[in-house]
Amino acid sequence: MNRNDQQAYDRGTSLFSPDGRIYQVEYAREAVKRGAPSVGIRTADGVVLAAQRRTSSSLMEADSIEKIHKLDNYLGAATAGHVADARQLVDDARQEAQVNHLRYGEPVRVETLTKSLSDMIQESTQRGGTRPFGASLLIGGMDGEGEGASARLFQTDPSGAPQEWKAVAIGANRGDIQEFLEAEWSEELSLSDGVSLAIRSLLVPDEELDAAELSVVTVSADGYREVDEDEVDAVLSDHVPGADDDGDAE
Repeated sequence: MNRNDQQAYDRGTSLFSPDGRIYQVEYAREAVKRGAPSVGIRTADGVVLAAQRRTSSSLMEADSIEKIHKLDNYLGAATAGHVADARQLVDDARQEAQVNHLRYGEPVRVETLTKSLSDMIQESTQRGGTRPFGASLLIGGMDGEGEGASARLFQTDPSGAPQEWKAVAIGANRGDIQEFLEAEWSEELSLSDGVSLAIRSLLVPDEELDAAELSVVTVSADGYREVDEDEVDAVLSDHVPGADDDGDAE
């Protein structure tokens, strides 16, 4: 294969290379790997989503960086990768959730929403004139209501393939964080245990994180809830070496 042929496959968003690869999808996955990490954990009582908010300057307000989004009363999403692409996918997911309310009079199921969003992501790998979405989403929530509700957690991929997980990490340092989750996760985790595990997993690559740099939410039968900074700080104070009772590094 000459150089011109290689460049054609490299630039084409919907062309398979002779070895069965779509290079633009692989580049989109690289964009996800460069993003600040996000974690999703399924527990017996619900789903925990946590993310690192990476600031490019000490003058930037960390709260202005949105890594976790409310999709519906019992649905949330954490993102990694290209921020603008992730925001578009979040908007599409919210619209799909509202359409389901209007059409069927009930909340959309987590798997249904994930597969619908994945179908749209896949289309961008099959049409000329577009590029794949350079973002990956963790979509977590509750199927059903009351005591019969069950927690579900899914991941979307730039290729358009959805996957269901018990615990998963996306973004930078995914391998190290995923290895920690595989060692620590269990079926008996409570929601509060899940919050602790999510925060501890994000400390694996960087123990210097403080509460302002972390965003954590829970989605349970009680709905979507943001974990406040004091709760995050309490976990950090127990697990960060050299932290005092106030959670501040000495």
